[in-house]
Amino acid sequence: MNIGNEAQFQIYQMRLTGQYRGETLCISVEDWVARAREVLSEEAFWYLAGASGRGETMRANEEAFAKWRIVPRVFRDVSDRDMSTELFGERLPYPVLLAPIGVQSILHADGEVAAARGAAKLGLPYVVSSASTAPLETIADEAPGAELWFQLYWSKDREVAQSFVRRAESAGCKALVVTLDTPMMAWRERDLERAYLPFLLGEGLGNYLSDPAFRAKLRRPPEEDLAGAILLWTQIFGHPGLTWDDFDWLRQTTDLPLLLKGILHPDDAEEAFRRGADGVIVSNHGGRQVDGAVASLDALVAVRERVGPDKVVLMDGGIRRGSDIVKAIALGANAVLVGRLYAYGLAVDGEHGVETVLRYLLADLDLTMALSGHRSLVTLDASVLARA
Repeated sequence: MNIGNEAQFQIYQMRLTGQYRGETLCISVEDWVARAREVLSEEAFWYLAGASGRGETMRANEEAFAKWRIVPRVFRDVSDRDMSTELFGERLPYPVLLAPIGVQSILHADGEVAAARGAAKLGLPYVVSSASTAPLETIADEAPGAELWFQLYWSKDREVAQSFVRRAESAGCKALVVTLDTPMMAWRERDLERAYLPFLLGEGLGNYLSDPAFRAKLRRPPEEDLAGAILLWTQIFGHPGLTWDDFDWLRQTTDLPLLLKGILHPDDAEEAFRRGADGVIVSNHGGRQVDGAVASLDALVAVRERVGPDKVVLMDGGIRRGSDIVKAIALGANAVLVGRLYAYGLAVDGEHGVETVLRYLLADLDLTMALSGHRSLVTLDASVLARA
């Protein structure tokens, strides 16, 4: 049975078995958001749900999908569907990855470990953030079976950046994702209203506090002087002086597949591949950086047109339902990353919440493909869509 049919029947059977509890069953994205707001502090909820400025970019990400309509086809055998895709020699069961999100300890006590375990149950790669509260090695040890990628926030201190890369290699990460759109934090009104930055409270620093290169620069170990460690973090986090020459150095330091995240302009995508990137992730950081920026889906179209059909191009931003994934794949994405969506599940019900919200997303994708007349991702291209 395909995942869409299976998930539907499991839900309907809840009433027959007496397990149905309408007040606690989250199905829609809106349900998960509402429940997360109930269980999280105001600071934590808005750190997750908020955006920069007026939130124009975050809204644009979701609204971009409404510009396209799926054109279903009929008289096609869709009894069995295959949603697998290949990235860097690995066959993934679904075209979905979990985007890097930092400080997940503010969402749930088990934070990143719970999220990685939930992803592993569905075979989805989990991208560990540099800003995770649990160190990378802890996540790898406590979420056996999870396919991990590592996201690098490029530090001003090259020794720390290189140490993070070496640790990702040693932990068995399958790829390295370099976030380029956050050389500094944007004007995030929701966080500023509450004067809330969790890093200054010691959250989200697990990879730094455990890193030998970072610790070597401290006068006293963080166990004795956390304030000193936090101060050092504020001095080295982010790197507004990065240039393509820095990327050339990084490319020479690792053999891991290297993806650049935060690409929105076709020229930057073209230059990334020219200099040896293995892939790009079209992303505007979920609307948390430049307010009024181009929507990720709109940028995806331009990037794919420029780099051609054979390059690895992923995207994130605004993915909320299965139809969004169909549209993204049809417009040129090899796969998509989801962020806030699984984070709401984590806040509501930890590992089980992550698995559930992702299972429902994949079920929606499966059924949308079938009802549109498609049994494989390979048939999803621009001909599947019409302009609204």
